[in-house]
Amino acid sequence: MQERLQKILSGAGVTSRRKAEQLIVQGRVTVNGNIVTELGTKADLDTDHIKVDGKLIKKPKGFLYLALNKPAGYVTTMHDPEGRPTVQQLMKGLKERVYPIGRLDYASEGLLLLTNDGEFANRVMSAHSQLVKTYIVKTTGNLTLEQEEHFRRGVPLDGKRTAPAGLRMLKNQENPWYEVQLIEGRQNQIRMMFRYFGRLVEKLKRVKIGFLELGELKHGEWRSLNPKEVAKFRRILKLEKLVATGER
Repeated sequence: MQERLQKILSGAGVTSRRKAEQLIVQGRVTVNGNIVTELGTKADLDTDHIKVDGKLIKKPKGFLYLALNKPAGYVTTMHDPEGRPTVQQLMKGLKERVYPIGRLDYASEGLLLLTNDGEFANRVMSAHSQLVKTYIVKTTGNLTLEQEEHFRRGVPLDGKRTAPAGLRMLKNQENPWYEVQLIEGRQNQIRMMFRYFGRLVEKLKRVKIGFLELGELKHGEWRSLNPKEVAKFRRILKLEKLVATGER
């Protein structure tokens, strides 16, 4: 069955659908030996030879769902043209291809999900899923009560207001700690939100995605989600219906 190339690459565990579009536009994808740069192009993974950077793409043997405790100093990508350490280097012992769901910036740490299930990744990243991501953040100064309320309502970033956010003080000190909860994940969003109020983020750690907590995973360690965790995510993300109707 023919599908859009970006959906095929995402479903094959190459990368997220959004990044797959970038690969196509950059001319890094070929179909039957021909470079494809148009996003509307369709292909069939069962009958066409699809390659990314010269590597043949195959269907995954099964879906994988992993949790990683990302340390600071790693890029949330499987390859970095600048040669910086990537989260791929932390996935030791893993033979199947997976990719990160969303991102944690270079200086941030904490819980990161990885998968080769494209639809699962899209649902987790979508603000429409209302999946709450929880962070603990150390800043260079306190927000006033008025600023806290403004933070919760949303602030304008790049001409668009952020979605309502959760915010509560964890440690009231010179450089305080806050808990922040988001349902969206723009690049560097938390750092930019605090910067809007003249505060800088010194440390940022994601500790929870939906119901899933970072727990006792050590820096750089990963584990597979157990069947109950996967099933719970699928219920929350309304993916059960897709399987039942054969839409996956």
